[in-house]
Amino acid sequence: MKSKLGRTVLIAAISAVLAAPVMAAETIKLGVAGAHSGDLASYGLPSVNAAKLVVQDINARGGIDGKKVELLVEDDVCKPEVATNTATKLVSEGVDVVLGHICSGATKAALPIYKNAGVVVMSPSATNPALTQSGDYPNFFRTIASDDAQARTEVDFAINRLGVKKIAVIHDKGDYGKGLAEFAKKFIDQSGGKAEVVLFEGITPGAVDYSAIVQKIKRSGADAVIFGGYHPEASKIVTQMRKKRMKTYFISDDGVKDDTFIKVAGKYAEGVYATGPKDTSQNPLSKAAVAQHKKVYGTDPGAFYENAYAAALALLNAIDKANSTDMAAVKKALQTNDVDTPVGKIHFDDKGDAVGVGFAMYQVKDGKYVEVK
Repeated sequence: MKSKLGRTVLIAAISAVLAAPVMAAETIKLGVAGAHSGDLASYGLPSVNAAKLVVQDINARGGIDGKKVELLVEDDVCKPEVATNTATKLVSEGVDVVLGHICSGATKAALPIYKNAGVVVMSPSATNPALTQSGDYPNFFRTIASDDAQARTEVDFAINRLGVKKIAVIHDKGDYGKGLAEFAKKFIDQSGGKAEVVLFEGITPGAVDYSAIVQKIKRSGADAVIFGGYHPEASKIVTQMRKKRMKTYFISDDGVKDDTFIKVAGKYAEGVYATGPKDTSQNPLSKAAVAQHKKVYGTDPGAFYENAYAAALALLNAIDKANSTDMAAVKKALQTNDVDTPVGKIHFDDKGDAVGVGFAMYQVKDGKYVEVK
């Protein structure tokens, strides 16, 4: 009998301690690839936890068509050159579908390997538009909106809510950060004169000191900064700006909407804006998934957890519906079947983007990100 996936997965009773992975003579292999160590591990580890919880519940109810789901977890440190090795290893181990990768650059590097092997990949966080819009990766899906939507949210907020006229657009030169920044610049340039880009420049990731770019921002007379990139660089830039008593608005992306940014930047994080997935905390499935994480791990889930939970459910539901792990069959199931998830009831368009997800603006207040209404 086929296992019924969806709402019952989230509300099923769970044990306090995860059981050891269940192995069978024949299993469905779910790969989980992303940053599980290094500076960006706080983005990748929640996806591992989400996959473990979904798989635990499914296996406890008999698996899919009598087959247990086996997890293959691999770390790519969010680096493209490592991600190719990670993908190669997962393919060599016979992975059927992959939840990941986390960063856009790593995802882009790994996708051709999965494509050649006929493996469907679904990311909870890789937002670079070209991953779905270029048509190069027919095996790729995601449970998060793309950077053009994210950049539009940031620019509209800066101009229409904050009323800024001069914007410095900074990025980390990566696929994710630079791509988002280019969209932000495009939307500002198309604002009909409401605002202008007074500085557009890339920085070197991992640098200790960003005083040079901070000084350029100050000299530009910018009312606001839009930064495309991740929290390690953002925390340093914001800290140096505030130490120079610059009151310039700082607006960033879901690469910065993470508690690690707040921990590192400390008091200087206060007031920072960042886009992130829409708040779905009132969704009963979201509540159940978060409660499940707290019960098993004793902590709040972390970044992209609900998107990853949704991806794990969607992938395994598609295999269940398709009665197959064949790439074409899984793709068709993803595009023709709705699935209830913590981020809402979703299915995927012909490009691989989830229908029904989007971005919201958040601000750090009293040491926590809260949605700006």
